[in-house]
Amino acid sequence: MVHLRKLVERFMPIYAALPLICCFLFNSLVYFGTRLITGGRHHYDMTLRFDTQTPYWQWTVLIYFGAFAFWVVNYILIGSISREHCYRFCVADMLSRVVCAIFFILIPTTNVRPEVVGDGFIPFCMRFLYNVDDADNLFPSIHCLVSWFCYIGIRGQKKIPKAYQWLSLLAALAVFLSTMTTKQHVLLDVIGGFLIAEILYRVSQHVSWWKQYAKVADRVTGFVFRCKVVGDESESKDI
Repeated sequence: MVHLRKLVERFMPIYAALPLICCFLFNSLVYFGTRLITGGRHHYDMTLRFDTQTPYWQWTVLIYFGAFAFWVVNYILIGSISREHCYRFCVADMLSRVVCAIFFILIPTTNVRPEVVGDGFIPFCMRFLYNVDDADNLFPSIHCLVSWFCYIGIRGQKKIPKAYQWLSLLAALAVFLSTMTTKQHVLLDVIGGFLIAEILYRVSQHVSWWKQYAKVADRVTGFVFRCKVVGDESESKDI
């Protein structure tokens, strides 16, 4: 475990590993688990006239897939700012998935995707996307929600260069656009993801729930990695 801990510490503080992993696991549980509940139910199409007039740009699938790398980098950056910031952020992130699960179950949504035409790499990526990701669990858009978290989690943080904060804002907005121009989502999905992320992030800055979460996570981290988590640092002394 000592070698594993040192490997983790090359990318992030040891305290950040478990909460970030939990965010990923809980996201997967919500996104795929709710499908087991809503699979046979009627799904609502929230497409507006605006969406029918939105262009279908296949090339933006590269932005859509690129979002995954954006998420990994920024979540690690956010987790590395400080222990308190990490846990407050993860509380907001996981609460947002609870809200998403409620919407996914109560208002299952879908849309009509265009036929993918053409050969080459871009059409291949579009077909792959449509094949692996069914047209459901659309409102709110988790793709937009997570991308906005990537920006607001570093927004105003002195440890993060201003240039990168602006770059993250542009990246998040580009992802918003790509979800609509690939016809993966509609405008209401985008707005929903943005609002849920913004509201719950603000809530997390004014509640102390992160302290209880941190106590449990620190104990598990200490057990798994055989170390003590103290403040914003982890002692590398074996226990």
